[in-house]
Amino acid sequence: MAKAITRIGSRRNGRIVSRKSARRIPKGVIYVQASFNNTIITITDLRGRVVSWSSAGTCGFKGTRRGTPFAAQTAAGNAIRTVVDQGMQRAEVMIKGPGLGRDAALRAIRRSGILLTFIRDVTPMPHNGCRPHKKRRV
Repeated sequence: MAKAITRIGSRRNGRIVSRKSARRIPKGVIYVQASFNNTIITITDLRGRVVSWSSAGTCGFKGTRRGTPFAAQTAAGNAIRTVVDQGMQRAEVMIKGPGLGRDAALRAIRRSGILLTFIRDVTPMPHNGCRPHKKRRV
């Protein structure tokens, strides 16, 4: 005989809505990772939960074209379009990496109509570098 399924809560009166579209985000953080081969744009709320992301690869660019400024501009536009619909007005921008897409992504963010509170370069810099390898043969 089949075991009866016990229901904990009733869904009869509660509406089931998609959480992603219901969330209103007035302020967020935009992270731009620009390497030589790709540019990744991640947009989070202030608590660090990812709201939207895009990269040059997901926008349809293949191979070496992913590292171009135009690919970065397209990726930034795609990522920002979804959060502007969710009501984002202000953002902080963190840019990391040495790639060509840094300036192009920033230009696309400025054009989107989001007010930027600050722009910070968070590229990791070695203070004195790593300790060198032990010489193999002396």
